[in-house]
Amino acid sequence: MRCAVGCLGLLAVSTLAGQPSPFLGSVPSGAPSSPPLALTLGDAISRGLKTNLGLLTSDSASETARGERLQALSVLMPQFNARAGETIQQSNLETVGFDFHFPGVSIPTIVGPFHYTDVRAYGSWTPFDYSARKNHRASEERARAARLSVLDARDLVVQATADAYLQIVADTSRAASIQSQVETSQALYDRAADQQTAGTAAGIDVLRAQVELKQQQQRLLAQKDQLEKDKLALGRVIGIPGAQEFRLADTTPYAPLASLTQDQALRTAIEQRPDYQSYQARVRAAEEAVRAARGERYPTAGVTADYGDVGKTLASSHGTFSFVASAKVTIFDGGRITADIVQAKAALKQRQDELADLAGQVDFQVRSAFLDIRSAADQVAVARDSLDLANQTLAQARDRFSAGVTDNIEVIQAQESVASANDGLISALFAHNLAKVALARAMGGTEQGIRTLLEVK
Repeated sequence: MRCAVGCLGLLAVSTLAGQPSPFLGSVPSGAPSSPPLALTLGDAISRGLKTNLGLLTSDSASETARGERLQALSVLMPQFNARAGETIQQSNLETVGFDFHFPGVSIPTIVGPFHYTDVRAYGSWTPFDYSARKNHRASEERARAARLSVLDARDLVVQATADAYLQIVADTSRAASIQSQVETSQALYDRAADQQTAGTAAGIDVLRAQVELKQQQQRLLAQKDQLEKDKLALGRVIGIPGAQEFRLADTTPYAPLASLTQDQALRTAIEQRPDYQSYQARVRAAEEAVRAARGERYPTAGVTADYGDVGKTLASSHGTFSFVASAKVTIFDGGRITADIVQAKAALKQRQDELADLAGQVDFQVRSAFLDIRSAADQVAVARDSLDLANQTLAQARDRFSAGVTDNIEVIQAQESVASANDGLISALFAHNLAKVALARAMGGTEQGIRTLLEVK
């Protein structure tokens, strides 16, 4: 049951296209300290938001989109540059067809060398280019989508951190439960050995108690190993160096979900989930791209100008300038613009379909989280009753064994029932808290949602 429940949260972000998710990695920071860290859930989330690889990668993608927006904007802005040049030139007029010969007249074909200085400023601007303006609008929406994707990446980091933290909480509870079972088995073995010595118990009772003790010890060793590995996994998510020891400072107690309805959660998810808003921005960007493709057929107006001084020297130079205003319209392009429009429409349809699918996914995630929370809450109630009954059964079995009414088979079976009931309660509590994390993620604003739903600081 541990993997069936405990692995669900991490599996949600464990793979992307068959590759390990960057949200399960990090860039470790800081040097290990000798005293173990007391790590609260809030501390773990803060560390993850600074060092998690998935969030750092998303930040880089956002900066790339920002650069693309600036590039699209530059096309709409006036462009200015300047040049200063000193030219020394000698020309052969024969190379340009000047080769005349007259009787008695010598016409040189080599001219120069001569030189002149030219200092000039150039400017250009396209005051009307509908396609470029729409491309800029599309780049703005893509940049907005990228910024929202960073917020979504933060939610994924918080979810991965909380899932890993809760897994360690459950591991710790299981280790404590098994340790208690080991102590109980040790006491049972000691009593069986004492009774054998006194001649009131058979040797088979001692062997049974010893086998039970060894099995519980083996379970404890395996659970401690799993606990340490899960702590390493949390360290990878939040960037803690592998050599750094830490312990959890939060226990995430059980608290029923009573302050939020499913309809409220669905409305909140549509309003504030950053990935949904990001997909909406992508749709708007695709719509602008379609307009930009259609705008390639529209005429464009441009202006170019230059002004400078030219002469043999700067002292003897004279100002010169040129100014050109032009308009350009596409008459025939061989179908290029049509192809651009078809491709832009196809991309828009894909973005619209992705947005509709995400809306369904949001609805599914919220409803699934509520189902899991309700089911886990019922399991917690049943598991608590089961544990209470198992403890009563164990107490009666011990009394019967001590009174010599029965052998220790009944005690061992009762002890196993207690262990099973305790493990069921731990799994139910873990599943309940994990479902709350999934609900916080499904609604957006995961960090604040976790603090509210789990009632931790």
